[in-house]
Amino acid sequence: MKILHTADWHIGKKLHKQDLLEDFNLFRNWLVELIFKEKINVLLISGDIFDLSNPSNEAQKIYYKSLVKLKKTGVKIIITGGNHDSPSMLNAPKQLLEEFEITVIGGLPSDLKETLIPIKNEANEICLVIAAIPYLRNNEIQSDEVAKNYEERVTNLRQGIENQYKNVAKLAKENYPTIPCIAMGHLFAKGVSTSESERDIQIGNQASVEASQFGDYFSYIALGHIHKPQRVNSTTPTFYSGSPIQLSFSEKKKKKRVLIIDTNKSFDPTSIEIPCFRKLLLLKGNLIQVKEKLLSLTTESSSISLKNLIEIEVVEQKHDPQVNFQLIELIENFSNPNFLIVKHRIRFEEEIKKMGSLNENEKQLKEMKVQEVFNKRLEQTELPKEKKQLLFEALEELINEAQ
Repeated sequence: MKILHTADWHIGKKLHKQDLLEDFNLFRNWLVELIFKEKINVLLISGDIFDLSNPSNEAQKIYYKSLVKLKKTGVKIIITGGNHDSPSMLNAPKQLLEEFEITVIGGLPSDLKETLIPIKNEANEICLVIAAIPYLRNNEIQSDEVAKNYEERVTNLRQGIENQYKNVAKLAKENYPTIPCIAMGHLFAKGVSTSESERDIQIGNQASVEASQFGDYFSYIALGHIHKPQRVNSTTPTFYSGSPIQLSFSEKKKKKRVLIIDTNKSFDPTSIEIPCFRKLLLLKGNLIQVKEKLLSLTTESSSISLKNLIEIEVVEQKHDPQVNFQLIELIENFSNPNFLIVKHRIRFEEEIKKMGSLNENEKQLKEMKVQEVFNKRLEQTELPKEKKQLLFEALEELINEAQ
């Protein structure tokens, strides 16, 4: 039995207003060919199918078209919801999709047995069970006890996540005692490396899960949410497949992958690199240097399928209003069929030194996370520590509700 693990498709994602739907289509077509080539039996998609909980009509159209193309390979598809997904939206066609051997678990069902999906071999025997656990929302895992403080609330959330995995493992053990089980999940595991394109979940990732909290029952744990492919430090093979396409400029040098588990050999996966469909480039320097770098691109030939995207960062020593006009003029006059400028910014070192609040290594305000800005503002107040903590908790609750 061969299982392919992928996650974080983020259909409908835009990178600085640049649509990435075509990037996903190219990945999807490549994935179909890989499934045929590798003779994959089961496809696992561990959350964040869409980038928005209310995806556009075009994003939904691509989603269903992708399912049709993937089903033509004969693969069984299992989809779980992520923190970006709307459980009700994913679950809406659930019964219809089941007729085509596509199982969708948008949100945690009231009956945990529904998360257990038996997989049969050619002899019609159950040879594997998938524990399809979606993103666990706070209201699904919080205990009835009211937390006395922030730390206690985080502890309760971690315990709630652990309890759900233990409960599902217990059900799998009772109903399929001799059958290996693969768990799916969409969460933040402690110690993993992130990129700019992930949004904080469950109190700003403070409720990160220790690998030991998954227990020792599962044979493999297929995770989503972190966009960088990596292994979680655990005795059980526990992996993030990562996102299949680049979702931010912080991922410009990272290779994207899917993972294949061949249960006839072991539950340690084989990593398959996904082709790069476009490059993300950062051009940094003073205005003259940036101009030279843009001009040098005109001599390059591109074998990439899509236009390469460029981020420009101009760094000048002294403030000069003309630099803004000159940069805009440079961008407007830039013409190259293989490249597209999607973001630009200017930094004046002299101004930054005068401000004293930001230096060369710090992020600009517009690039900072809400929590970072809020924390900096709290540091400037004379409020008691306990009150600062309560205010930060209130902010986290608002962010979680908004997401």
